[in-house]
Amino acid sequence: MTLLTAHKILISSAVVFFLFYATWEARRALSGASPIAGWWATAAAAGAVVLGIYLWRVWRRR
Repeated sequence: MTLLTAHKILISSAVVFFLFYATWEARRALSGASPIAGWWATAAAAGAVVLGIYLWRVWRRR
């Protein structure tokens, strides 16, 4: 396994984590459990998008 392959695996798992966390917080926000959960869900979704774009560029490079 090369360093680039390991990097792709780690970034992919981070994207999955961010999506999971965004879903978790969105559900909390919709249930009214936490007033700030909507902001956390938005931030996590934005993080997933940014990392997804980065991952897409890494995959295209090679």
